[in-house]
Amino acid sequence: MTRGIARHAKWIAAGALAACVAAATPAAAATAPAVSCTSAKAGLADKLKRDITSALSNRSGTIAVGLYDRTTKTTCTLRSSTAYDSASVVKVTVLATLLWDAKKHNRYLTDRESTLAKAMITKSDNDATSKLWRQLGLTKIKGFLTAAGMTQTKPGANGYWGLTQITVTDEQKLLKLITAKNTVLSDNARAYILKLMGQVISSQRWGTPYGAGSGISWHVKNGWLQRSTHGWRVHSVGTFKGGGHDYMITVLTHGNGTMNYGITTIQGVAKVIHRDLAAS
Repeated sequence: MTRGIARHAKWIAAGALAACVAAATPAAAATAPAVSCTSAKAGLADKLKRDITSALSNRSGTIAVGLYDRTTKTTCTLRSSTAYDSASVVKVTVLATLLWDAKKHNRYLTDRESTLAKAMITKSDNDATSKLWRQLGLTKIKGFLTAAGMTQTKPGANGYWGLTQITVTDEQKLLKLITAKNTVLSDNARAYILKLMGQVISSQRWGTPYGAGSGISWHVKNGWLQRSTHGWRVHSVGTFKGGGHDYMITVLTHGNGTMNYGITTIQGVAKVIHRDLAAS
């Protein structure tokens, strides 16, 4: 009788262990998120998926990617809803909010606002950003985010605009607003944002423009920030037009050992995207 109970107990234990192993298997076997692409152009989605995946295959860190090309109705995403500290990429949102609010009050930007906006975008000036962030306040910033449908973006608290939480999905929404007629931003506002993003100083022209052909016009804003967790955040958002294409790219990264490592990761992705679109 005792032997039978012992055997029964062993069977239960083995069964429980098997159940635990079975339950753990899906998690243990879970792989990193895969690049997902769709396109109206035959073969383009598969090529982009393969090449972006290959560009990221040996890169460490947590990387999120967004691509949208209006011409070929092509979309690629990776970790599209993963949140990142914005660093200076949020400065495009600050400028868009400023222009959106000015339009609501039927006024032009003041000379002071124009000076601050130019420094904020073209030189990534932090003091200028802080002044505009304080002037606008969270109510107006959240108002713009709502109008823009940027529901995943959470403004940084206590004036820490660089800790605003952003996602690829929302950054791509913003870039779409900047590059096509809509009811949120006026044509003049869109042109102004693109103008400043096209005048970024030479030392900050890295990232998504890397590998774009000579006939492609580009507009870019980058961000970089080192913190005790997740190492360096290095991001780049850009819009591109020419060669029969009208597209925008967002690459967000953290977990980089150095700023340059993050830049190299972003540029590896950008290079294959520009190449594949140019060939399509």
